[in-house]
Amino acid sequence: QVQLVESGGGLVQPGGSLRLSCTASGFTFSSYTGRWYRQAPGKERELVAIISSAGGSRNYADSVKGRFTISRDNAKNTLYLQMNSLKPEDTAVYYCNAARSLQRDYWGQGTQVTVSS
Repeated sequence: QVQLVESGGGLVQPGGSLRLSCTASGFTFSSYTGRWYRQAPGKERELVAIISSAGGSRNYADSVKGRFTISRDNAKNTLYLQMNSLKPEDTAVYYCNAARSLQRDYWGQGTQVTVSS
């Protein structure tokens, strides 16, 4: 059974940090591109960061560049998002995604991140 299970969300003050994790099972995670998306209330889902299957290539949305870092550990079948210098506008539900094709496109259940004092 294909699963992506996220963890690490929560409430943090502005300027704080969180690390999100996404553990995969039921497919060959190391062959899939990894992505983190987020969706704030009333807004469209936004691509935050992307990492290639082997981890050698990474890209970020301009809004998080320099503050967020995407990484992966293929031995642990896990995707990460390290979020530093968090701002209130980073508040959203964060989703992990692993995709290899239109047919092999898997999503996590989402984890809430709230940045507030």
